[in-house]
Amino acid sequence: MSPGKFITFEGGEGTGKSTQVTALAERLQASGRTVLQTREPGGTPQAEQIRNLLVSGETDRWSPQAEALLNYAARDSHILHSIRPALARGDWVISDRYMDSTRAYQGHAGGVSADLITELEHQIVGNVMPDLTFVMDIAPEAGLARAAERMTEIPAQESKEDRFEAKGLAFHTSLRQAFLDIARDNSDRCVVVDASISIEQVSEIVWREVVSRLAP
Repeated sequence: MSPGKFITFEGGEGTGKSTQVTALAERLQASGRTVLQTREPGGTPQAEQIRNLLVSGETDRWSPQAEALLNYAARDSHILHSIRPALARGDWVISDRYMDSTRAYQGHAGGVSADLITELEHQIVGNVMPDLTFVMDIAPEAGLARAAERMTEIPAQESKEDRFEAKGLAFHTSLRQAFLDIARDNSDRCVVVDASISIEQVSEIVWREVVSRLAP
């Protein structure tokens, strides 16, 4: 049995990550691969409960440090009960966000100690590292406009996951730089993709990189 592969998509709000995760999962499945399509925070029933605490409500509901700890509580469940078993089966795992999001949102943009986040990564992520990470990049103004448009499509009775969108332009400008810094410092696994181009163009770039680097 061939070993599984782990691909993550990162970036700020409105970058089209979720669309590209689905497109890549479908393309890999069409090529004969078994794929686990997942997300963070989330990916298990327990982690999805934590997600509900993190992504809705007032912006000051949690401190950045509390957000980091909640994210890692969710990630611990996700890794133990979803990601590790899938990789052990030889499946391909594609996740909408992973550890880089905590480093960017709560670390760089939120001001949480890099030492704390590094220790959380060491203790919980360990060797469950992505083989390939796509950093979806777009100007914060454009990304927030996309995210706001998406929110208008959600029925009024459903909870809107807009807590981070509401943090303001300065936060999202810092966030964009954080992801670019992470990509620069981890160029062996990270590919920055211009998310302002068409969905189809982005999908082709993603597929070329997957074929070139991971030979599905």
